[in-house]
Amino acid sequence: MKALALGSYSNVKYHPFKDVDREFEDIFRGEVEVHCTEDLDSLNPETLAGYELIISYTEFSDQPLSPQQTAALISFVAGGGGLLVVHNGISMQRTQELGTVLGGYFTHHPEYTTLQIEFPQPDHPIVQGIEAFAIDDEPYYFEMQPHFKTTVLAQYLHEGATREAAWCHGFGQGRVVYLMPGHHLPSFSVEPFRQLILRSGLWAAARL
Repeated sequence: MKALALGSYSNVKYHPFKDVDREFEDIFRGEVEVHCTEDLDSLNPETLAGYELIISYTEFSDQPLSPQQTAALISFVAGGGGLLVVHNGISMQRTQELGTVLGGYFTHHPEYTTLQIEFPQPDHPIVQGIEAFAIDDEPYYFEMQPHFKTTVLAQYLHEGATREAAWCHGFGQGRVVYLMPGHHLPSFSVEPFRQLILRSGLWAAARL
């Protein structure tokens, strides 16, 4: 099984892909061969035909994906591919069609802090057997897509409200998972989060 992981090595505002790319490779080692790149032109039908999973850790920027790149990614997922989006990878929402695929929009985040991640549906295949955990990270806030069915996998309490930390859903014949943690390299040293990344990727690719 092969995965294409997209991140940013140059022109980085907040979340460099350097070293995080090695974490993705290590997390999936033995299960998935991960190819890491910042080349968004990889989002074309010919290239994507060689993968079962796309991992998005793309940087926030003012430039949305092109119509051609957007169409290739949507076709990939709708045709049966998996999409795993981690933390800032939700920046794909800048293209409104991909905002729909993702199922929710990032709005803002308060100050970095310690978050207690809980699993409201512990029997879901992605989170089954993973214990609740604490992680030092950015508490992203979201607006979920109206009239769109998704399953909230993880949540956290912040400023008096329970907020989404992970969700998943089908899209056409494919599957999409979003994971909120992952602000910086130390996040990827938290073992339950590493398990969550692995199981999310396998589920998205219909291998779990």
